[in-house]
Amino acid sequence: AEGKQPARFVEILLGVTKASLSTDSFLSAASFQHTIKVLAGAAIASTEDPLFGLKENVIIGKLIPAGTGFVHGRFSLPVEKAPVVEEVVDLEGAASIEPLAD
Repeated sequence: AEGKQPARFVEILLGVTKASLSTDSFLSAASFQHTIKVLAGAAIASTEDPLFGLKENVIIGKLIPAGTGFVHGRFSLPVEKAPVVEEVVDLEGAASIEPLAD
C-alpha cells in the first residue's frame, strides 16, 4: 500500500503442555496429554472432578455450563459461616469522648 509499512512479526512458540496439565480438572488434563498417567494419578488420589469447565462436560456428554446449559448456583462452593459473637460495650463514657480532628 502507498506510504504504509508492511506488518512485521516475530515467531514465538509457546509451550502449553504444562499449563494444560496443571488444571484443577483431571478430565481436562487427561484429554490433552499423558492420559494414563493423569487418570491413574487421579484414581490413586481419589480425586473428584467438579465438572466446572466446558471440556470436561463435553467429554462426559453433559450440557456445557454456558448459554442455555448454565444453571445459577451450580458452581457455588459451600461457605462456612463464622460463629456469631455478641459483645457487650460500655457506652457510659462515650458521650465525653471528643471527635478526632481532620
